[in-house]
Amino acid sequence: MSWLSAVKSLREQRRAGVLVTVTGVRGHAPRDAGAKMVVAMDDSWGSVGGGNLEATAVGQARAMIAAGAGEPVTLTVSLSDKAPTEHGQQCCGGEVTVLLEPLPVVPAVAVFGVGHVGLELARILARHDLELHLVDSRADALARSRIAVLDDAVAHIHVHHSPVPEVALGQVPAGTHVLVMTHDHAEDAAICDAALRCAHLASIGLIGSSAKWARFEALLRREGHDEAAVRRIQSPIGQRGPTGKEPATIALSVAAELLAQFEFASPSGGSTVST
Repeated sequence: MSWLSAVKSLREQRRAGVLVTVTGVRGHAPRDAGAKMVVAMDDSWGSVGGGNLEATAVGQARAMIAAGAGEPVTLTVSLSDKAPTEHGQQCCGGEVTVLLEPLPVVPAVAVFGVGHVGLELARILARHDLELHLVDSRADALARSRIAVLDDAVAHIHVHHSPVPEVALGQVPAGTHVLVMTHDHAEDAAICDAALRCAHLASIGLIGSSAKWARFEALLRREGHDEAAVRRIQSPIGQRGPTGKEPATIALSVAAELLAQFEFASPSGGSTVST
């Protein structure tokens, strides 16, 4: 598999990896600048030169994956019989610098209800690197002409027309953040009930007023959900501050809150390593 296919495959499988690229060569080296490989925790594809150089890069890449690193690392390896090595000598006589770029598992978001607010929210989220699932029981809400505004999306968009929308909960990946905002409060309630029965989801948010949430909380308790389960649902959603009721304003508030959550959870910090 080529390195490009490997990157695509890891993305589709929602597996973390690291892209390793030779960025500089001094003297003799087994590969030229531009050589690439992709490293996952349990596999690798391509080569940056074999031997101690490659084993060192793979070890560093897997340490980055284990730590959830979010920033690139530059690694310089001397190919000399006098250089300290961990994985055997490489005495080509040169020096190689490689760049290790994390390929993280991107966030996944499922928007249930692509009405006025849902579509505006999708337009904002689509500008970010994530997996975006759009779910609606109404075929016309997902009509090609209507969601064409997302054609230039950075996000990978998945469209689910589901007459019983809660069924789509079983089609989203582990760790998906769910936002419930359908046109029908009965649908909202069914989705919330089903979401609380799914162990693979991340956050669950419900649009609406505090009065709506009070009714839903009582309903969910009658359905057998305990205090801890009910508290998994956040309602109302959106950052406190903006008070406008226009769909674009509400969507902006909800998106800002969600993106802040992603940013808070994302590790940071880069480094340069020499061996």
